[in-house]
Amino acid sequence: MKKKNILFAVSEALPFIKTGGLADVAGTLPYYFDKKKFDVRVILPKYACMKQELKEKLKYKFFTFVDLAWRNQYVGVFEAKINGITFYFIDNEYYFSSDAPYGEIRGDIEKFAYFCRAIFKVLPQLDFKPDLIHCHDWQSALIPVYLKDQFCKEDFYKDTKTLLTIHNLKFQGVYGSDIVEDVLGLSMNYFTEGKIENNGCVNLLKGGLYFADKISTVSETYAEEIRTHEFGEGLNSFVSYREQDLFGIVNGIDYDFFNPETDKAIFENYSLETVKEGKIKNKLALQRELGLFQDENVFTIGIVSRLTDQKGFDLIGAVLDEICQTNIQLIVLGSGENHFEQMFYDLKNRYPDKISITVGYNEELSHKIYAACDGFLMPSRFEPCGLSQLIALRYGTIPIVRKTGGLKDTVIAYSDDEKASNGFSFASYDAYSLIQQIYSAEKLFYENKESWNQLVLRAMKSDSSWNNSAKKYEKIYSQMLK
Repeated sequence: MKKKNILFAVSEALPFIKTGGLADVAGTLPYYFDKKKFDVRVILPKYACMKQELKEKLKYKFFTFVDLAWRNQYVGVFEAKINGITFYFIDNEYYFSSDAPYGEIRGDIEKFAYFCRAIFKVLPQLDFKPDLIHCHDWQSALIPVYLKDQFCKEDFYKDTKTLLTIHNLKFQGVYGSDIVEDVLGLSMNYFTEGKIENNGCVNLLKGGLYFADKISTVSETYAEEIRTHEFGEGLNSFVSYREQDLFGIVNGIDYDFFNPETDKAIFENYSLETVKEGKIKNKLALQRELGLFQDENVFTIGIVSRLTDQKGFDLIGAVLDEICQTNIQLIVLGSGENHFEQMFYDLKNRYPDKISITVGYNEELSHKIYAACDGFLMPSRFEPCGLSQLIALRYGTIPIVRKTGGLKDTVIAYSDDEKASNGFSFASYDAYSLIQQIYSAEKLFYENKESWNQLVLRAMKSDSSWNNSAKKYEKIYSQMLK
């Protein structure tokens, strides 16, 4: 069978640039496809804010020009090969020279419209003819639109299929109608309810959802949720219209990078056979490093997260004082809304031996938290997939989550099935339901060590690698390219 060419078109990807979980997916998933059947490559912008040592890995290929509405813009093309995967980079200092990948929405829409058009321009010169372009989120959602509008008429692209993955429906690329012709270079015929218009505005994600051959999301439950008013972010009716072409595939994590047996960031490596002793040593060392009271027997809960309402911190705030009245330590790493940061600082002042708060992000400390803690708290209001609970499972740290999106798909509740469970979860978004699950986990930890230890082993045996996800994507690709 002839090998199929797949192009990931994405706004960020590890190891080059990251602001969120999208980069983990785009930079990791391509390595897990069957290389005998699929040639998977990645294309993204060449951001000036990439680290210098990463820029030095890029090799210049060629330059050309592309039309964007009335503009004729330079397009430089660079290439890098990382562990057998080819990454292409679109270079234009006007669009990609800021100190962050994203900024003001009007400017972002123009630069990603340019990015999408530039991809069609450079691929023939790269001698890589994609059978399928896998687009990710609104930043590349114009690719299916431009393909149907213009490029499908060219022999090079006439058989090209498109798949659009929604990583978070909340972000849609919305702006006024004045950009249709002036910025996007499209006819006003596209500004209709069935195409790129939504509630009187241009909506790039909606355009991609309309024109893409297939649509995916990052978990099966999220694929169901976004068809409802509660989670549909104003597009639920339109998503429901395309439900026959919609499917969910839960994300995975890199098992080589997140591996308690080899992780150089943690204090003590451990395996399934040594997890009990290993977690105790990591806990004591982290307590010492963070200035907490050292006690190997205290139930320790970790949080690594953006501190926002979406992540459930309004619920956490409602139960914090009550939690601290019990024999629990809480270790928090994250940043976000000021009032949530201050909430933890205030709590730290009242309970200095029980609370640690580190504002910001520290990769090494995050690994130490996953390895040292007994429980991991993630009561999200909504969570398309979530990666933190997958990492926690890998390190034998028991997730306490809300049953939503990928959290529901990956965490089997102890209350639902004790013998198959790998965590604790609750359905109703309220503080009472949250604290009941925290108490249930605490009680099991203190009163039934044998059952707790078995729960830890089941968590570590949970398969959250990219292997399963890649096989499901391969099946979809093959069906689309028959």
